[in-house]
This record gives sequence, C-alpha cells and structure tokens, in this order.
Amino acid sequence: MGRRTPASSTTITTLLSLAGLVAALQTTLVIPLLPDFPEILDVSAGAATWLVTITLLTGAVATPIVSRSADMFGKRRMMVLSLAMMVVGSLIAALGGSYLAVLVGRALQGFSSALIPVAMAVLRDLLPREKVAGAVALTSATMGIGGALGLPAAGVLYDTLGWASVFYVSAAAGVLLLIGILVTVPAGASGTRGRFDLVGAVLLSLALVALLLGISKGPVWGWSSPQTLVSLGAAAVVLAVWVPYELRVPVPMVDLRVSSHRPVLLTNIAGLFVGFAAYANTLSTTQQLQLPEITGFGFGLSAATAGLCMVPGGLTMLVVSPLSARLTARFGGRTTLFAAGLLMTVAYGFRMVFDDTVAPIVIGSVLVSIGNAMAFATMPALIMGAVPLSETAAANGLNSLLRTIGSSSMSAVVAALVAGLTMEVAGTVFPAHSAFVAMFGIAGAATFSASLAAMFLPRHRPSTTSVADASVEAKA
Repeated sequence: MGRRTPASSTTITTLLSLAGLVAALQTTLVIPLLPDFPEILDVSAGAATWLVTITLLTGAVATPIVSRSADMFGKRRMMVLSLAMMVVGSLIAALGGSYLAVLVGRALQGFSSALIPVAMAVLRDLLPREKVAGAVALTSATMGIGGALGLPAAGVLYDTLGWASVFYVSAAAGVLLLIGILVTVPAGASGTRGRFDLVGAVLLSLALVALLLGISKGPVWGWSSPQTLVSLGAAAVVLAVWVPYELRVPVPMVDLRVSSHRPVLLTNIAGLFVGFAAYANTLSTTQQLQLPEITGFGFGLSAATAGLCMVPGGLTMLVVSPLSARLTARFGGRTTLFAAGLLMTVAYGFRMVFDDTVAPIVIGSVLVSIGNAMAFATMPALIMGAVPLSETAAANGLNSLLRTIGSSSMSAVVAALVAGLTMEVAGTVFPAHSAFVAMFGIAGAATFSASLAAMFLPRHRPSTTSVADASVEAKA
C-alpha cells in the first residue's frame, strides 16, 4: 500500500484524532444530565444510571469484536460501521423522547468506543513511518481528553439548548466524520481475511458484560448481594472456558499468545492501572468542586463551572500527547511510561494534601492529566512495536478495553468511598473529606503499580514496525 503525502498525512491525522475525540466524548456525555434525567424521563435515579452503564457494556463488547473485524475485513469499513451506529443511536435518543429510546440510543453510541483502536491501526497503515508515533499518540490520548472535555461541553449544551441538543450535536459530528472518513481513508486500508471466531466473540462478550455489570452495579446492588456475586462469578466461569478455547483456535478472537509476550502483557497491565487511576481525576474533581461550602472543603460551584475546571487538563493533554511521542522516540517507551506513572503518583500525592482553594485542585488535575496523556500516548507505540501489522487493531483494542475496565473499576471504588465515608452537616449527609483523600491514595498506588510494570519492559526503544513486520520487509 502506498504512503500518503505529508499534506494528506496531516488531514488523516486530524480527522482520525477528531473521530477518537468524539468517540471518547460519548462516555461522559450524559453525566451532567444524570441528576435531571429522572424528572425528564420519568424514571428512578437507579434507572437513570443505566444510561451510563449501557454505553459502557456495549463499548466493552464492541471494541474487541470490531477491532478484530477491522484487521480481517478492512478498517475503513469498521470505522464507518461504528460511526453509523453512533449517529443512529444519537438520533434515536434525541427524537425518541422516552427512557427506552434514550437507553437504546445510548447502547448504540457505545459502538463508537471501537473507533480509537481502529483509527490507530489506520494511521499505522497510511502514514509515513516517521509520522506514525506522534499521530498515534494523539489519537490514543483522546480517550482521556474526551473524558475531560465531555463534562463541560455537555453541561453547556444542556444549560443553553436543552438535553436533546447533546445528542443532536453528537449525531451531527458523527455525520461529518463519516463523510470525512469515506472521502479520506482508502477502502483498501488493510484486510487479512480469515474465519471469524464467532464462539470466542460470544464467550468474550458474555464475560465482559457479566464482569462490568458486577463492577458498575456493585455499589448499588451491594458487593455481597446475589446479583453482584452471580455477575462476577459468571464472568470468572466464562473466562475460564474462553481462555483455553482461544489457545486452541487457529484464528482466535484475541491472540493470547501474542498478548502474553512481555512488552504487550506489561503494557496492558500498565494500561489497566492507568485507566483505573485516571478516572478518579475526572470523577472526583467535579464532585468536590460542587459540594457546598458548609462541608468545609467544597466550593459550591455549579455543574457547568465545575466542568469548565476540567478544560485546562483536557487542553494540556492535547499539547502533551505529541511531545510524548518525541520522548518515546528519544528515550524509549519504557522510560516514558515509567515517568508518566511516577508523575501521576506525585500528582495524586499533591491532590491529597493541597485542596484548600480551587487553584491547587485545578493544578493537581492538570498534573494528573499530563501523566495520563504521556501514558496513553506511549502504550500504542509499545504494543505496535511488538505485534504484527495484521494484529494492530485487535492488540490496541485489547489495551483500550483494559483501560475501560480500569475506569469502570475506579467508578465503583469512588461510589463505595463516597457512600461509605460520609459526614452530616445541618441534617444533610455529604461525602467526607477522607473519602477524597482515600480516593487519591488508591489512585496513586495504582499509578505507582503502572510504573513498576513499566520497569520490567524490555529496554529497547519501540518502533512503529514490529519485529515480525521488519523480517517481512527484509525479505521483500
């Protein structure tokens, strides 16, 4: 496949980074609306939380399946499919006007999660080798950038144009990106056809749904409740069946042998820990800023204003991501990922101590975001340097999936801490300050664990071309 010209490379990088950003926005799109959705849609608060959970579940199932299909049947085709599902889901949610319509729409929006790993694989296919690292780093970091920018964007739209505008804007952005991809990305981008592992896909989907359902609903159902125990137990049983099955299949859904190679395995472990820790920054910052001043550590900000305090972190990630690619090229992914985890650990230590005014909270959030951007930007380079070209989308999809599982786990931890460590002021119960200190302490321990995983990575500098690819090129 021919390489694109520099001008075309810029266009492709911009387009696919925007696609990744819009996909990442879907995860936090409705969070500012959750307090009002029970009244808007005439449902209970518990039912409203399913509008977040359903997107998470669909995204977890779609990411590995769509990523693997992209490697087999063509990346542009799978990107178009994912965006089309997101657009249809957004329109159903906006036009339906009922809880069921919004729930179905949010489920379809979850397909957009697969866009990010597939977009990174397309960049590897189409860009000149020297441009791949920076472009992939930026696209990978959109997972964090979208989480930071989604809250204020949705809050502003909701306050000015109403709740349906959030979904209309999502649909419009999806349509524009869909047209851009059809025009810009060639139809021949990849395609190693083979027999699709349907049984492996079904088993993995069941395991992921059960696992994430237990994690996300555990704080609501109770960790010792039958629903939670059955969900987590079912996930363990299905995974115990899935793993040996995948090792026997000639063309598996997830190549566990490739995934067990030290660079891929340790990078995925680091991704799980970083995804876990990073979500604490998004959830806790806005929550603490919105708590009333009578708590002694809250600031009584509106949801929109608290969301705007996340913007500096999101914008910083946009700047830091390409710089991280240069650090990786100079010092190696091992060093960059280690430094990223260590920076996040220090930043969470800072957040545990300094929170008496809004300024240090925002500074702490920005420091976490810098480390987050460095980590997210480095992981795809490490993975792509260790897997064949035919496994690029699937390998990055697994890493994205593990980040999502980490984020979901932190969401459950935050919910448990906020409910378990409380204080009563003027007859009203609020989360205690110790809940946030514990939250940041746990997050810091996770990022330190990510640094430890990075220490055991191979010392060689990663390349955007794997060893397998290099041997093929050498024979050509």
